[in-house]
Amino acid sequence: MDDEIASHLEEAADDYVARGLSREEARLAAIRDFGGVAQAKEAHREVRAITWPDDVRQDVKYAVRRLCKDRSFTLIAVATLALGIGVNTAVFSVVNGVLLNPLPYPAPDRLVAVYWRTADQPRDSSSYPNFLDWARRNSSFSHLAAYRPDALNLIGAGQPERVPVEMVSASFFPLLGVQPILGRMFVSAEDEPGAAPVALIGEHFWTRKFGAAPTAIGRTLTLSGTSYVVVGVISATFQFPARNFQPSDIYLPIGAWTAPGFRNRKVSKAMDVVGRLKPGVSLEQADADLQAVARGLANEYPDVNKDTGITLEPLKSAFTAPVKPLLFLLITAVLFVLLIAAVNVANLLLARSSRRRPEVAIRTALGAGRSRLVRQFLVESVSLAAAGGVAGILMAYWATRAARTALPAVLVPHADEIRVDVRVLIVTAVVSVLTGVLCGLIPAVRASRLDLRERGPRAGGACGRTQGVFVAVQIALALVLLIGAGLTIRSLTSMLRLDPGFRADHLLVSRVSFPLTDVGPDYVLSVWRQMRAKFATLPGLQASLSVGSVPMTNYFSGLPFWLEGQARPSMPAEMKWALSYMVDADYLHVMGIPLKRGRFLTAQDDEHSPAVIVIDDRFARQHFGDLDPIGRRINIDILNISAEIVGIVGHVRQWGLDETAASPYPAQCYLSMFQLPAHVFPLAAKDVAMVFRTRDAPLPHADPIRRALEEINGQFVMYGEQAMDGAISDRLAARRFTMIVLGTFAALALLMACVGIYGVVTYLVGERTHEIAIRVAVGAERRHVLRMVLIDGAKMALAGMAIGLAAALALTRLMTSMLFGISAHDPATVLGVVSLLMIVTFAACYLPARRATRVDPMIALRND
Repeated sequence: MDDEIASHLEEAADDYVARGLSREEARLAAIRDFGGVAQAKEAHREVRAITWPDDVRQDVKYAVRRLCKDRSFTLIAVATLALGIGVNTAVFSVVNGVLLNPLPYPAPDRLVAVYWRTADQPRDSSSYPNFLDWARRNSSFSHLAAYRPDALNLIGAGQPERVPVEMVSASFFPLLGVQPILGRMFVSAEDEPGAAPVALIGEHFWTRKFGAAPTAIGRTLTLSGTSYVVVGVISATFQFPARNFQPSDIYLPIGAWTAPGFRNRKVSKAMDVVGRLKPGVSLEQADADLQAVARGLANEYPDVNKDTGITLEPLKSAFTAPVKPLLFLLITAVLFVLLIAAVNVANLLLARSSRRRPEVAIRTALGAGRSRLVRQFLVESVSLAAAGGVAGILMAYWATRAARTALPAVLVPHADEIRVDVRVLIVTAVVSVLTGVLCGLIPAVRASRLDLRERGPRAGGACGRTQGVFVAVQIALALVLLIGAGLTIRSLTSMLRLDPGFRADHLLVSRVSFPLTDVGPDYVLSVWRQMRAKFATLPGLQASLSVGSVPMTNYFSGLPFWLEGQARPSMPAEMKWALSYMVDADYLHVMGIPLKRGRFLTAQDDEHSPAVIVIDDRFARQHFGDLDPIGRRINIDILNISAEIVGIVGHVRQWGLDETAASPYPAQCYLSMFQLPAHVFPLAAKDVAMVFRTRDAPLPHADPIRRALEEINGQFVMYGEQAMDGAISDRLAARRFTMIVLGTFAALALLMACVGIYGVVTYLVGERTHEIAIRVAVGAERRHVLRMVLIDGAKMALAGMAIGLAAALALTRLMTSMLFGISAHDPATVLGVVSLLMIVTFAACYLPARRATRVDPMIALRND
């Protein structure tokens, strides 16, 4: 190319020589006619070759040199982007592990959760007879399997202990494609009444109890009085949602279970069903098939199945449903944080671009076009974002590990699936590039349009206006996050002020299970009385026993009833229901529940006296209105008793402080555990709750209580001890986590918004130094200068607040299900957040405004 250009210039010079010019004059004339040699070469290369890789490489090298030279700017920008990208990467790793990763079974998209649908519950547990009919009569599933979690006493293998047990049908493991690592699975004959008791054990249990020895197959385990033969070992990698994705120690055939009521079509026993669709069968086809099965059962068993149906839902969706609102909230919050970070960096790049006018002038003079300038600035911003992305990934590794422990297990139980994997890294790379483009596009376009002939305020006016828009966006986003955080804080504090209905301080709750070798009523009553007598000798304790419901725990029981003078409902669905507490005479005093009217249960309310019942004030209002319920009778269906109402007590928040009128079993009743009918004792004896009022910290009393139980029977198993304060706290774990996360993100957003407005006001003051100096020189007072700068900052802040309020009013409606006691548009929260933001933004504007009042007009004008 050099030879060709030289030849062309030589020929043109010869022509001018022939016209009478000297050789030197001819050479200069030829160069003038040809134009810029360097520009010609560049244009020729662009036409004849692919040059963009070399150009980008040059741009990257130049960008890296510039960023390394301006270290302060680079560190601030990279740290800001790393924060925004890092929290997004961490949250996406949670979303990826919980929502996007498939369930760890073959063809997981074919797995379906199957529920019994009633008028009140669209997703309810099924009874075992209904499940058997579903399995026999459907034509859409290759397998249907039943399962229910339980816990039993392990005796004869060291210290007696309570072990988690999963009762499953023989089709359960084949349905999920699971094979034992040792031994065999259940066979159909073992999943029937009267079959020889067999068990599968988990790998951890196998290692802990048998030292991972193959001889464990054929060994015997004694569980709550029954001996089971071990036939296989299930891998520790097997997980299932039935127990929050935690492996069980032991698996038993559910069809061989002999518990009272299990084969009663009216009783569900907390049993759930999962199915695997046949190849080629859609969920809609399976739904139509099972609805036909449900209609057939309704015709055959109208007393139970009338007006009921079946609900199908993909297993993955059924499992992740509780966590979706929380994850959606997290995603929205971290996207806001990322946007604020990107806008902050864009503001920095805008201010930096205005200081690079000389560089842009030189590049333009050398022939750089607008597209080339835009590309150069974009390469710099993407390089910044790439560095921020790398730093963000390192931050995300730490944040992801923290998330495994910080996220409430009740919402995100399979935390081991949360990790930074290839999918997360790809998403992070895409987010980094997009963030770089978002940060750099407007500054790049602004830089390419700089009027190089102008200086001072006019030169920076457009840049300042754009920065003002960015600040308004930052404040709007921060305001939305702050209002969201404020709502969660107000919601939690309003709950903590509620009365749970009992005294939660110095209250210890535990459970005891004793061997079921002899469960006659006399034996059970004798054990209960021994326990009461033994606990009475323990210093510093007041004790009470309970069968059934215990507040703030997962243990509860409901009783169907009808009132005296009313006809007995012909169908279970027509029965009234109440939450039942079957307790001893000391329960009211130990729990600290207020007595409203009448009396509570006494020691004389035993197996030899007429049945009595105590109801809560909500029961009285709901079923008796203004009538006096004392002396009236209640017929309890399952217990086959008629009990006289002798007292009214206060309502207890069984389900947590956030209990509402829509919670299950709003009405509550109390019966004497010593007046239970004989047929209930085998079930009641399985598990008894113990409640203790202590003078000091509750948990240290657990060991003396355990020793007292061992003195009664060395095979008693005490478990689940917990301070009631801790139980209440656990119930609030999800709300507390939401409050902490939103509060943290809102604080970050507020900090970055303040940094943004401080930087913009500082930039604007710097651009208006000449104007301020003239104002001061002609007599303007410093307070007028201060007011002028503050008004400029206030305009940006108020514009952002107006936008943020509109966005918050729309978005906080999505939080309605997460709030308690306040509305999504709570005026106090909105007013408080706006006031806080105004104070903080005023402080951010005041510092540069105060600096502006100290401008020395003579120095400023001389420098200008």
